[in-house]
Amino acid sequence: MLSVLMNLLRACWRPSSDRYVHSGGDSVGRQEGLLWYKDTGQHWNGEFSMAVVQANNLLEDQSQLESGSLSNYDSGPYGTFIGVYDGHGGPETARFVNDHLFRHLKRFASEQKSMSADVIRKAFLATEEGFISVVSRRWSTNPQFAAVGSCCLVGVICDGTLYIANAGDSRAVLGRLDKATGEISSVQLSTEHNASIESVRQELHALHPEDPHIVVLKHNVWRVKGLIQISRSIGDVYLKRAEFNREPLFAKFRLRDPIRRPILSAEPAISTQPLQPHDQFLIFASDGLWEHFTNQEAVEMVQKHQRNGSAKRLVKAALQEAAKKREMRYSDLKKIDRGVRRHFHDDITVVVVFLDTNLVSRASSIKGPTISVRGGGVTIPSNTLAPCATPVELGIT
Repeated sequence: MLSVLMNLLRACWRPSSDRYVHSGGDSVGRQEGLLWYKDTGQHWNGEFSMAVVQANNLLEDQSQLESGSLSNYDSGPYGTFIGVYDGHGGPETARFVNDHLFRHLKRFASEQKSMSADVIRKAFLATEEGFISVVSRRWSTNPQFAAVGSCCLVGVICDGTLYIANAGDSRAVLGRLDKATGEISSVQLSTEHNASIESVRQELHALHPEDPHIVVLKHNVWRVKGLIQISRSIGDVYLKRAEFNREPLFAKFRLRDPIRRPILSAEPAISTQPLQPHDQFLIFASDGLWEHFTNQEAVEMVQKHQRNGSAKRLVKAALQEAAKKREMRYSDLKKIDRGVRRHFHDDITVVVVFLDTNLVSRASSIKGPTISVRGGGVTIPSNTLAPCATPVELGIT
């Protein structure tokens, strides 16, 4: 296996990865090799920083920050929306979520004339239904769309309230300052849905008491039906609807017994809490970051440095950890091109949102900066794609 991997590395080594470097201003972010970043920007409630590093041949992580009106009306409500979408099986679902979820949220907020957990939940489920419609339309020509999905982590700051919604295993963490000691502490805000967590396995057994194989330990990893680690997502409709778990879907995705009820769910876990003056910042990140750092390590890294470039600093630190685990230099890891890079780390997305107490507490009807930013990746013509095996061909999911 190691010799095969080294041959792939030699074939896909790209010492000239600087061909991806984009010069220009930071208004839409900058690109350095496989790393995209926006070091600083102003949102409704303070400052923010974003960064994305690509590992897959096609970037499967998508992300966005929207600041301004959270409805279709000028009357508001106003605030900040953050989304991190960690795709799997391909980039299509994460891209779809990036294009549609915030639109649905604005539509439901307009109907309700306010922000609420119900608005966010409806936006998740409407996005899910929209993607199922895409799968249905493409079933005859591209049935494998049924096996593409995305984790979905959303944060909304509105009227001094923080809403966190999650389906999958991305994570949101709060950095909270103890004024007495001056120390920063981490508070995990999101509930994760990964079969490696015992409570998730118990939930799946409770929902499917007739199926002793609803979760299977496969190659030392717990997987739902032996196929996928997460129990909630947008997409992955081959594990939600029987009509999409049959030929011509690839045999490896087809279950032996027909689906009687959805195995996976798009229902988000939603929490709501008022923001406090000692709440300093939020970190939203795909699981690629949390593979390398604890919540406390991440918040301390943000707290100990200047705000500018916080997200990029976290991503680079994760890459250094990935290199160290493989006993290689960080400078050598950076030379490995996308696709093969997936053997060393996942796509990683980080959004750091700083909280200005004065801005957080103002009324949501008062206008502030309007901004829309999407996390980037390497975009190159198809005829220049490196002749490397794709993650699916390499057996990576």
